[in-house]
Amino acid sequence: MSSRSRAWIFWLGVILLIVPGLVHAYLLMPFPGSQDLDAITVCYYLEKLVNPLRVVATLLIVGYLIKYYGYYGKNTARGNIIKVVVLVLSLISFYFTDFAYKAEAMFKETARVKFATGFTNKVPLNYLVIGVVINGAARAYPVVYLGYHHKVQDEVGRKPVLVTYCTMCRTGRVYDPVINGVTQHFRLVGARHYNAIIEDENTKTWWYQATGVAAVGELKGHQLKELPYEQSTLGAWLQKHPNSLIMQPDKLYADDYADLKNYDRVQAIDRDSTLENKDALIPKSWVVGIIINGKARAYDWRRLTNKHLLNDEFNHQALLLGVEHDNLTYHVWNANINGKTLHFNLGNDGLLTDQETASVWDWDGLCISGTQKGQRLAKVQAYQEYWRSWKHFHPTTTFWKGGEVEVIADVY
Repeated sequence: MSSRSRAWIFWLGVILLIVPGLVHAYLLMPFPGSQDLDAITVCYYLEKLVNPLRVVATLLIVGYLIKYYGYYGKNTARGNIIKVVVLVLSLISFYFTDFAYKAEAMFKETARVKFATGFTNKVPLNYLVIGVVINGAARAYPVVYLGYHHKVQDEVGRKPVLVTYCTMCRTGRVYDPVINGVTQHFRLVGARHYNAIIEDENTKTWWYQATGVAAVGELKGHQLKELPYEQSTLGAWLQKHPNSLIMQPDKLYADDYADLKNYDRVQAIDRDSTLENKDALIPKSWVVGIIINGKARAYDWRRLTNKHLLNDEFNHQALLLGVEHDNLTYHVWNANINGKTLHFNLGNDGLLTDQETASVWDWDGLCISGTQKGQRLAKVQAYQEYWRSWKHFHPTTTFWKGGEVEVIADVY
């Protein structure tokens, strides 16, 4: 039988060689339209099939070339050139799908996390950090560095921690990496719905960074235990935790860190010259999100920074939300002390005063003078996030946009 009639073997091999890898790369990276598809299960099993399919493809192509390449009639030279060009393009495709656009290769984790004290620190004090305190030990992870690496696996107060940050949804999370009694090492897989996906080493389960929920794999439906953290400027963090250690930049990734310059400063809406109303709600609007007893609420960041202090009540819990004078450091507290709800004003001295007892409180939630002196407001875990991400992972969320609360079904 002629090589022409058997050419389907070669072309089937080419398809199996490049198409699964291209589809997998497309679905796991933020290419146009890819993140809107509900395809995480497809991605998970496709990743397991890509390499076996490539082995089959290689056998088909090599077998065809050995048996038929160079034979057959007057169009042999042209046909052979086409096949060589296709194979070269396949190798180029392989480079892009498995190296250039592979999440692990694009966003490498620093091999050795270095820390400094407040005295030896080289990180600017106005940088945004994810701060963690465990067993009396404090550490700060600058968002500019963490945002490139996506995750840092560390130990705070002799406890393993997985500190994460996703720049596509603008949110940090800190998790306990111990699963079923075993400390896991995680790898960055890619992204779905504009949120980083990580995989644990033992069970190969895929977890959403924004929720810690296992989306697919052996532990599907489980959730990583979340550990408390705060987001603030490094300066504000060190005022509260002067003995904190601060993660230092890895010189190998200086250019990558530079790409995130002003990431923690300027909203996308401020860079959009076509949008006249800067208070409009767009997918990348910044919000502060909280979850109280399973219910979610988001607060418009721009309006929150304008007020600096907000007394609110959500799901039967009194709340106090505050943004410090740097317009970057934020807090959410439970405003109930000993069964009594307090309401707060912001004084000219920059401190907080409750209306009920006229006691004065600092920005760490500690009462420093008055009848409540020594009392401390309990912190409520809160997250700064893009509206697009918060809405996707909390579809029934309510939204505060300055003086009113509503359910919003969609955005511009």
